[in-house]
Amino acid sequence: MNAAVIVFPGSNCDRDVAVALEASMGTKPAMVWHRDTELPEADLVVVPGGFSYGDYLRCGAMAAHSPIMREVKARAERGMRVLGICNGFQILTEAGLLPGVLMRNRALKFICRDVFLRVENDRSDFCRYYRAGDVVRFPIAHAEGNYFVDPHTYREMEDNGQIAFRYCGRDGNVDAEANPNGSLGNVAGVYNDRFNVLGLMPHPERLAENLLGGSDGKLMFDSLVEALS
Repeated sequence: MNAAVIVFPGSNCDRDVAVALEASMGTKPAMVWHRDTELPEADLVVVPGGFSYGDYLRCGAMAAHSPIMREVKARAERGMRVLGICNGFQILTEAGLLPGVLMRNRALKFICRDVFLRVENDRSDFCRYYRAGDVVRFPIAHAEGNYFVDPHTYREMEDNGQIAFRYCGRDGNVDAEANPNGSLGNVAGVYNDRFNVLGLMPHPERLAENLLGGSDGKLMFDSLVEALS
């Protein structure tokens, strides 16, 4: 499997996800600067977390128009897998690769802590090592993670199985108490309608080895390696 990580000014999780990918792949991913116009041969592109362009304007709005994103969109339309994490999720919605928007957290405060997620749909290359209903623990670190989409689109996404993860309690119960940011339906991550693009606010790369306190996130990278190798 070949992978690439996009690097924007303000990215701060690009190296983290590169380390997690290398641990699963056995080789280093390519690091691609946002002003580049070409991608190397890649089965997977990761749009990482951070604060691209300092989060000025709207989070991800400026990065979505970076030169490299034209190529990411073109490759995604041809079926390449794209993973957007935190700010990467915001960028993918701004670029039109995923439905919805990420708004300010309900409490209007930055949140940085571990959360529990329930796997809603494991039928993708990103989640084949999980099972629907599994509860996993990932960290979050965001101020704009409040997912919203119009009611009609939300119903369509639910019917299509495009909800990937929901915030939940330790027991897997999805309720308002387990929702850290006010996201519609406790949504933490979504697929596009072809299931080759995934965006999620929590950070799997930050819990991808036991030395970091857990390895639930490693299963996502291992899933991709099995699917794309």
